Amino acid sequence: MAIKFGTDGWRGVIAEDFTFANVRACAQGLANYLKERGGHGKGLVIGYDTRFASEAFAAAAAEVAAGNGIKALLSSRAVPTPVTSYAVVHNRSAGAIVITASHNPPEWNGFKVKSESGATATPEATAELEKHVAAVTADMVKRTPLEQARKDGLVRLEDLEPPYIQQLSRLADLETLRRADLNVVVDSMYGAGSGYFNRLLGGGRLKLTEMHAERNPAFPGMRQPEPIAPNLGGLIAEVKRKGASVGLATDGDADRLGIVDEDGEFLTQLQVFGLLCFYLLEVRGQRGPMVKTTTTTSMVFRLAELYGVPAYETPVGFKYVAPVMMAKDAIIGGEESGGYGFRGHIPERDGMLAGLYLLDFMVRTGRTPSELLKRLYEKVGPHHYQRLDLTFPAEKRAQVVANLAQANPDELQRKKVVRVDRSEGLRLFLSDGSWLFARLSGTEPVLRIYAESPSLARSASLLQTGRDIAGV
Repeated sequence: MAIKFGTDGWRGVIAEDFTFANVRACAQGLANYLKERGGHGKGLVIGYDTRFASEAFAAAAAEVAAGNGIKALLSSRAVPTPVTSYAVVHNRSAGAIVITASHNPPEWNGFKVKSESGATATPEATAELEKHVAAVTADMVKRTPLEQARKDGLVRLEDLEPPYIQQLSRLADLETLRRADLNVVVDSMYGAGSGYFNRLLGGGRLKLTEMHAERNPAFPGMRQPEPIAPNLGGLIAEVKRKGASVGLATDGDADRLGIVDEDGEFLTQLQVFGLLCFYLLEVRGQRGPMVKTTTTTSMVFRLAELYGVPAYETPVGFKYVAPVMMAKDAIIGGEESGGYGFRGHIPERDGMLAGLYLLDFMVRTGRTPSELLKRLYEKVGPHHYQRLDLTFPAEKRAQVVANLAQANPDELQRKKVVRVDRSEGLRLFLSDGSWLFARLSGTEPVLRIYAESPSLARSASLLQTGRDIAGV
């Protein structure tokens, strides 16, 4: 089978295409890629999440690294992806392999590759890596059994957490947070982020309750470990039951964050990104560029105007965000799926640090999440976001593509279309600041429609308009 690296690594269904043979082929392809570029001497970090057999797949990758004479620092337990990414920087490694399918359903697993900066590998690097993986045959895979590799000093088991905790303690005022009069509920979604907020914030006045902290690769009670409203019914109920200050949720590998406010209302990822940008600019007084993907909130541009800083936009995928963050020394980068990265850390998403910053925003201002959102809207105006994912027959794809390509409306819902962008699908910008975006999945017959406008009702109406335009 052809192994393709998407917006964030290669993912497949366990035992169907995500097999030990294919994981070894990916590891061998990466080894060949590193050796071709002379980076193999720096070694690799290998981390993994709490999914089924992730530790075994990680061990298989380590054996291949060792078989190629590449030293591997193998995590001694499941850890969040940002922990592995930070370990790359801390140990000055050539990069990392992370065995995780992030927020995918339980039957999936994945193979992520991180660069020497800890960031997701660039599109150019993954294109080259795909070629190397495609060239690997079973007889080309070199392996040294794990125990032998450990005896030879080629594989070292290590707890990757301590340096990461020290890094977060430098970035966030943990002592002040521990003393805060907050009641926080955390939903770890049975994932690799389990226990982290407790270890970071426990032992003080702050009250913290953690849900779904045990390992359960079936992710019961949720379709998938993605921190969005349909999967957070338990967190919403617990926040209401406890009268909590806020609810925090991390996805399967804890690089993404979801927020439930004090009333049990889910804040969209775009609202959270707007809040984090506002926090860095207004409360921390940071100045510098901000980076967003095309599907992320236009509040970023308004904040950029108000605070006199640049804002940049990239295609969907943090692998596009990270290079701009590094090149422009951006204070923050974010995407619509709930991943946020920050200056002074790794150019990668980090759900734990994002959560700490949100709590710090609450403590420093003495405001609840809903009050902070109201304050943000007073600054930039209300921005309400909705999304619709539509599945259609595969044979209809050509017609959907044609419908989007031919659409050229002068106005939508009595608002003038002021700009059209076709770089990733069909994106229409309206005179009142609203926008509508329809884009096709590159791997499956799914049309994703996004809208942001001054009201929820208008955003919902724009989604229907997008559906009509696409003919789905």
